[in-house]
Amino acid sequence: MLINYGCELTISVALPTPTFCLVDVHPDRRSAIVDETALRISQRSAEKISLDAFGNRLTRFIAQAGELKISLSGVIEADGLPDARDLDAAAHRVTDLPDDTLIFLNGSRYCETDKLGSVAWNTFGHLKPGASMVQAICDFTNERLVFDYALARATRTAVEAYEERVGVCRDFAHLAITLCRCMNIPARYVNGYLGDIGVPVDPAPMDFNAWFEVFVGGSWHTFDARHNQRRIGRIPIARGRDACDVPMLQTFGPHVLHSLRVLTEEACATSLVAA
Repeated sequence: MLINYGCELTISVALPTPTFCLVDVHPDRRSAIVDETALRISQRSAEKISLDAFGNRLTRFIAQAGELKISLSGVIEADGLPDARDLDAAAHRVTDLPDDTLIFLNGSRYCETDKLGSVAWNTFGHLKPGASMVQAICDFTNERLVFDYALARATRTAVEAYEERVGVCRDFAHLAITLCRCMNIPARYVNGYLGDIGVPVDPAPMDFNAWFEVFVGGSWHTFDARHNQRRIGRIPIARGRDACDVPMLQTFGPHVLHSLRVLTEEACATSLVAA
């Protein structure tokens, strides 16, 4: 299967402003790209591409005063299968976990493990630790929260989502991640492109998506508390402890977002043409 992906962001800044951009395909999937228009910035800018602390492909540049457009598009190959899933995959004892997974047991900016520990153990403590427990956490999160894009808030934490019972995909991911970590299962945040492939088309404007991965059975497994089903064609952009680590756009000074377009769909459909 071939999938078109792309995005276009328009922002403005009042002064020259250092800017970080995380919208490109994650390095571990770049070998599957069959065609791409690399990230473009409408202003003349000296761009630097590097890997951040979590191994994500980061573009750094100075946004000059005024309006600028950031865009990219491409075609990537996918296997056309739903997310791999093994509900029999067991959790590891904390003492046996690989060193590089340990950071994903800790609390983080949006994932307050210290405040949700009792909720997690009271709700899931009777279950066998592993992928089946993670699915129970996804079921709980999906039932607990109501998706409402109009009520999106960039500062909402897992505890606030749990208490307010509302959120967008990042809130679903944060709450599920926090509950997994409370149950001693490493969990990391993922954002990326996810189109309506193999499911009814959502009439709402497309946006970036957030899901999460857990380390069970010796490897990382994909889960999605917001959609709560295996999906086809996920294209990861970045992984981190939570959304704080992987903002699509980070400016070191004020900016105004004027427009955002995201597209992910089977290649037989009309692709996004970056202007």
